[in-house]
Amino acid sequence: MRIAIRNTFLIDTEGEHGVGDLYIKDGLIEGRNLGGKVDQEFDAKGLVTTPAFLDLHAHLREPGQEAKEDLRSGLSAAAAGGYGTVVSMANTSPVIDEPGWVQTLLERAESIQQARLRPAATLSRGLKGELLTDFAALQEAGAVMITDDGIPVQDGHLMRRACEYAVELDLIIQTHSEDPGLRQNGVMNEGRISHQLGLPGNPIAAEAAMIYRDCEIALMTGARVHIAHISSKRGMQIVEWFKEQGANVTAEVTPHHLTLTDESFLQFDPLFKVAPPLRTGEDVSYLRDAVKRGVVDNIGTDHAPHTRAEKEHDLLHAPFGIANLEVSFALLYTHLVQQEGLPLRDLLKLLQDGPAKIMKWDIPSLATGMPADVVVLDLEKPREVTPSTFKSKAKWTPWDGQTLQGWPMYTFVRGQKTFQRVD
Repeated sequence: MRIAIRNTFLIDTEGEHGVGDLYIKDGLIEGRNLGGKVDQEFDAKGLVTTPAFLDLHAHLREPGQEAKEDLRSGLSAAAAGGYGTVVSMANTSPVIDEPGWVQTLLERAESIQQARLRPAATLSRGLKGELLTDFAALQEAGAVMITDDGIPVQDGHLMRRACEYAVELDLIIQTHSEDPGLRQNGVMNEGRISHQLGLPGNPIAAEAAMIYRDCEIALMTGARVHIAHISSKRGMQIVEWFKEQGANVTAEVTPHHLTLTDESFLQFDPLFKVAPPLRTGEDVSYLRDAVKRGVVDNIGTDHAPHTRAEKEHDLLHAPFGIANLEVSFALLYTHLVQQEGLPLRDLLKLLQDGPAKIMKWDIPSLATGMPADVVVLDLEKPREVTPSTFKSKAKWTPWDGQTLQGWPMYTFVRGQKTFQRVD
């Protein structure tokens, strides 16, 4: 199969390549402006073509939680959001702590032929925080990351041993850095708004204390430790300091922590309930500044879908999580590029180069011979967020009805069209 994407502005890690035609053949990038007969062509005049995004942090819920999401709906949602590769979190039911489950997920994803799946596996058996899993066997089966995401690793000794084991295998460990003793039953950021609403708060200290511990262990062991979903100014400052000390740590922020504050809770809507919680405007401003200064290594969605019935519980009992795969790029483009003046290439690095470097994968590129995972973006036309059209099973979002720019129009994975937007 030979495909041409015509009249499109081309941009990748090597720079801007101007307006031209991109040719795809047999799942690979064939080249630019080649000419010749094609089997399919897509007119992308006025649109931007770039390598598809990488998401290192998504909850796809399979196995066992398919009422919330499954691999087909989740990987289709990823493609609709412009993502070519997704790392799935392991806090499913059962959890992904055995090589057989890793292999099953990979086989299932391959049969779906949407975004690529790269599974994570748990750090501890059964997510209990007591005994380490067999990292080597999990890696051999195809796991690319070790994480108990969703549940903090409370035992510092276990975290140390995990890091030492990961160093031997050159595996990366992703954290969920919140101190359970400080977090307690907090449902939102502890501060003025939580006091006003009379809701139990989750203090910034819970995040800061655990980030400090995890970074200290990374420095001690030399492990590659990825600090996920940093939500606070203080948490980011700690990561910055440890980077200066030589710790092999990387920093992730999410679209919701860059665009929403704890004032959202004044609506009493559990759609805004997420862990770690939405913080203050000062925290959001600092995280955005960290993005601009190059402190942040990647933006991960932390896509965490739930059923509508679950999210209709009250704020004390509704589950934590926001589903956002399909709106993430438009949110980031609108808020960071359009409103804050972040260069487009800097945003793309956080979705392409950044996650690839964290994982030690090939840098996504439009160069000849690279995998044909590309997204075609409309950066100009404003569109309203319409959850009813989502591929995800979670057809509700905090951004319902907002008008955003920067929408994926086509996504190609393995040289095949996996998504086309229909207005």
